[in-house]
Amino acid sequence: MATTWFVLIAVVWTLFFVLEGFDFGLGMLVPFLGHDDAERRALRETIGPVWDGNEVWLIVAAGSMFAAFPDWYATLFSAYYLPLFLVLVALIARGTASEFRDERPGSRWRTNWDRLMVAGCLLAPLLIGVALGGSLAGLPLDSDHEFTGGFLDLVPAYALFMGLVLVVLCLFQGLLFVRLKLDGPVDERAGRAAMGVGALMVALLVVYMVWTRLEAPGPGVIPGAGAWLALTFAVAALWLAGHHGLRGWAFACSSLTIAFTLVGFFGELHPDLVVSSPAPANSVTATAAASSSYTLTLITIIAGVMLPVVLLYTAWNYWVFRRRVTGPRTTPTTPPTTPTTASPTP
Repeated sequence: MATTWFVLIAVVWTLFFVLEGFDFGLGMLVPFLGHDDAERRALRETIGPVWDGNEVWLIVAAGSMFAAFPDWYATLFSAYYLPLFLVLVALIARGTASEFRDERPGSRWRTNWDRLMVAGCLLAPLLIGVALGGSLAGLPLDSDHEFTGGFLDLVPAYALFMGLVLVVLCLFQGLLFVRLKLDGPVDERAGRAAMGVGALMVALLVVYMVWTRLEAPGPGVIPGAGAWLALTFAVAALWLAGHHGLRGWAFACSSLTIAFTLVGFFGELHPDLVVSSPAPANSVTATAAASSSYTLTLITIIAGVMLPVVLLYTAWNYWVFRRRVTGPRTTPTTPPTTPTTASPTP
């Protein structure tokens, strides 16, 4: 049961990044792809119906960790209290910027809200990636799984690199999402940027694949397969991004790239949940950190009822708002015609 819940939590984290990836990426790109207010508004409208619903998966992921592995939740969230609090602030900033930006017409007002959206969409995947990467790179834990290190122990090089990888994955997926939803100059700019960001993504994934194997030595058959699949789909997405008629396939491949990157990561992490360094005996493991059998059975029943409902609602929401955004339209104005008075008949 503990292994089953570890897999379910890995799936929920994967869904969160697949669905929020293009949200974060597009939010980071709005001021750069949109050269005027109309273009920026059109960019934000592409994610307007779905971004807040996608955040639900973050709550599901954190709640599942708390219910199924309370020791994992306590150790990770207490060690990374400040970064994860900043994630919450970043998500609030993203939502606030989206709602308040158009409340005033001033360019300075709107520019400041755009900058806040960029900051929020950048910090959220970066800091979550740092917390996940630190779990694998290792944290100084005592026998009670309490964090005993300082600030620098929270940000080892691998954790920072994991955050960077997730940011670039989100950027690339956001660019491909723009190409799915918009036409015109914004689409052309997104296409040019996608080639450069995609090449960077492939390079980072090669380094990530090697570095992750070094951080978590072991057989790693499933994790290795996940990493190779992520790299394969990344290359495919980069190639497809350059072909006008294959945008949907490019976006699908970028989503699979994110999915298999996280599958490989969680595969490397298991059976540990938080690695202890330099005392491996103090690591938080899935077996030791799991809730009681009764609790796991109860939450399994709840998840079996509620998870399909959430999935169906998410699918329905995307289906309803599947059409492309046409952008602002201007209606030609015609000069008013002066009514003519008929001349009297002689």
